[in-house]
Amino acid sequence: MSGAVVGRGALVGRGALVGRGALVGRGALVGRGVLVGRGAAVAAAIVADRLLGEPPLQPHPVSAFGTAMRGFERRWYADDRLAGAVHAATGVGLGAVTGAAVGSTGLAAYLAIAGRALGEAAASVGAALDDGDLARARALLPALVGRDPEGLDAKEIARAAVESVAENTVDAIVAPALWALGAGAPGAFGYRALNTLDAMVGHRSARYERYGWASARADDIANWLPARATAGLVATVRPLRAATVWRVVRADASAHPSPNAGVAEAAFAAALGLRLGGLNRYGPRTELRAHLGDGRPAEAADITRAVALARDVSVALAAVLAAPAVLAWR
Repeated sequence: MSGAVVGRGALVGRGALVGRGALVGRGALVGRGVLVGRGAAVAAAIVADRLLGEPPLQPHPVSAFGTAMRGFERRWYADDRLAGAVHAATGVGLGAVTGAAVGSTGLAAYLAIAGRALGEAAASVGAALDDGDLARARALLPALVGRDPEGLDAKEIARAAVESVAENTVDAIVAPALWALGAGAPGAFGYRALNTLDAMVGHRSARYERYGWASARADDIANWLPARATAGLVATVRPLRAATVWRVVRADASAHPSPNAGVAEAAFAAALGLRLGGLNRYGPRTELRAHLGDGRPAEAADITRAVALARDVSVALAAVLAAPAVLAWR
């Protein structure tokens, strides 16, 4: 009798395990289905951004967020890291909550991705250089970079624009897409909020050295994987330069003060056959940055090539994200 009971117990236990396995398997399938659906939605958002550009919203959500966080800073600023951490957490929380309210991963990703706007801003600088209008190129450059444009010649303006396109291919395309894939609409808006905070307070200055520390470090963490994914996509869309891309990224990226911008800029430099880096001026502060790549200095025509490379990266990313949904549909 006891043997029968043990046997029956073993069967019951085995049945429980089978049931549990079925639940685990079902959960895995549901999770995989969510990612497949999100991938398709984010791919559609990338395509929509390429075709339509920025949505005609007034005010734009990023602008409205910036206004709100400037108000928060005026009320709660203190010259210490704790106050800055509260600032960063509040901003990311506001972005995530807004994303949850939007609900749609595709819509949130479309609002967070800004690849076409990036290309248009860079192309306008290139057009000014092509026209020989240095004054207009200098006036347009702050839309792309934070450095002081005064006194820059045509080659330095071209270098600044190419470096900005490289770095912002991560910030404006790859990172918001991957955060939308991983965390849906809250991830897309939470990332965009954090990246905006980094642009607002994450730079080095007497005011933000401590207050902006949390935003800058969190942005570094959020962009770590997307920056390396960007380098992989650059190598993918420029296969004849792929080996050079990997060599330059491994050799040069770590010399850049940013753990992520250096990866993207090194990848672009290698793919375009350029040498980036040099002396940058930010108001009264200057930085001498190590060279990235072993090609020639950037010229005005290279801005167009960088914009085309960023476009090809976004198309490749959309294809990768859409592929599982296409295969599932077939």
